[in-house]
Amino acid sequence: MNKKIIGLILLGAGLVIIIISLGLWKVNIPFLATFKPLYISIAGAVIAIAGAFLAFEQSYGKQAEKEVPIYEGKKIVGYRISK
Repeated sequence: MNKKIIGLILLGAGLVIIIISLGLWKVNIPFLATFKPLYISIAGAVIAIAGAFLAFEQSYGKQAEKEVPIYEGKKIVGYRISK
């Protein structure tokens, strides 16, 4: 799977966990009832931040590609991408 898709899934899951922990969406999950809502919110935030990092990492990880002109004498005849 693509990192961006996994990141978006984690981001969505983290936001759902935060919404559940704040009581905005009533869901009866016995496992979550054993923890304090603050701890569940923190875990949801960590998951959401990790998901956002994975989803948007590609734009920061790549080095900017630059278009460089191709000259034929003094005339520009095209462009090429230089890494």
